[in-house]
Amino acid sequence: MNIELNAAERERILAKAALFAPPPATLPDGRRDLVGMNRAELAAELDAIGEKPFRAKQLWHWIYHQGKTDFADMSSIARPLQEKLAAHFVVGRPEIAEDQLSADLTRKFLFRFRDNEAVETVYIPDPVEDRGAVCISSQVGCTLSCRFCHTGTQRLARNLGVAEIVGQFMAARDAYGEWPSPKGETPRLLSTIVLMGMGEPLYNYENVAAAMKIVMDNEGIGLSRRRITLSTSGVVPMMDRAGAELGVNLAVSLHAVRDDLRDELVPLNRKYPIAELLDACRRYPGGSNARRITFEYVMLKGINDSEAEARELVRLLAGLPAKVNLIPFNPWPGSAYETSSNNAVRRFADIVMAAGYSSPVRKPRGRDILAACGQLKSAANAG
Repeated sequence: MNIELNAAERERILAKAALFAPPPATLPDGRRDLVGMNRAELAAELDAIGEKPFRAKQLWHWIYHQGKTDFADMSSIARPLQEKLAAHFVVGRPEIAEDQLSADLTRKFLFRFRDNEAVETVYIPDPVEDRGAVCISSQVGCTLSCRFCHTGTQRLARNLGVAEIVGQFMAARDAYGEWPSPKGETPRLLSTIVLMGMGEPLYNYENVAAAMKIVMDNEGIGLSRRRITLSTSGVVPMMDRAGAELGVNLAVSLHAVRDDLRDELVPLNRKYPIAELLDACRRYPGGSNARRITFEYVMLKGINDSEAEARELVRLLAGLPAKVNLIPFNPWPGSAYETSSNNAVRRFADIVMAAGYSSPVRKPRGRDILAACGQLKSAANAG
C-alpha cells in the first residue's frame, strides 16, 4: 500500500469514525465536562466565562494530577471562583456499574456512561512486582468480528469520547486511591496502560490519541509513552500516523501466519493482509531491542499451533525487533475453539525462542470473572 493510498484510506477511516461519534460532553443542565479537554480547550472554556488563561493551568493540575472532582476541594482557587466553576462545569467520571475481583486479584470494572452505554475495563496486577496494567477500552463493542474474541460478537454501538477513554484510567485510580497524597506517599500500582480492551483503537484514532496525550502530559497524569501500549488488529493506514504522533509501544494481534487462516480468524486481514501489516510494523518508529513490537498470538488447538506454523512465524518476523506473546485461548460462552495443549504451546515457544525471539506464554488472568484476553463483553450492550 503506497503513501497516497494510505492517506486516502486514513481519511475514509476517520470519516467512518464520525458516524459512530460519542455524545457531546454537555450535560442536560448545560454544564460542560472538563475531563477530556486539552490545555487549549480548557483555556477557551475559561475565557468564555471571563477567566484568565492561568486558571487553565490551575485546573489542569487539580483535574489530572490531583484527581479532584469537586471544585470545593481545589484549595488554590478562591471560593467565589469555585462556585462559578461549579455553575458552568463538572469534572466527571464514568459510573462503576459493576466491580468484580478475581481469585488472582485481577479486577474488572463495568463502566457506564451518561447515555447508558457501557464498557469493561480490567486492572491486571503483576504477580512479581507491586504494580500492574489497566486494560482500557476504546469503543462500545467492536466492528472487527475476530472469531476467537468475545468482544467481536458484540455490535459496535459507538466510539468512546476522549473523556470516556481517559476517564477509565482516572476512575481506576480513584478505586485504588492512587492520586498524590499530601505526604507524597501514594503507591503506584496502576503503572501502565494497555489499549487492549473492547474495540479497535485505530478505528477511533482521534479520540484515543487525544486521551493518550492527556495521559502523557508531565504536569498531569504523567505516564511516559514507554508505559502505554496500543494494540491493533492491523489497521495499516493508521499505524503510520500513530507511530508519528504518539510513538507508544505497539502490539499487533497476529494469530496466524497464513493469509487464508488469518482471513478467517481476523477478518480485517482481507483488507490489510499479513505482508502489508508487517511492512507497517517495519516502518513503525522507535523499533529496537529496547522497544520491540509485540505480536499477540492466541493458541488455538489444531488451528494455528503446529511446529510448522512456529517456523513460518520466525521467517515472517526476520529482521523485526519483536517479541511474541503466546496466549492460551480463553474460552467464553458459545466459543467454537479449544485451548492448545501445554505440550503444543511449549513446542511452539521453543521454536520461536531458538530463533532469538522472546516468546513468553501469557498466564491467563481473571478467567473466573471473564476478564482474560478475548473475554470482554459488556452484557449491557450484547445485541
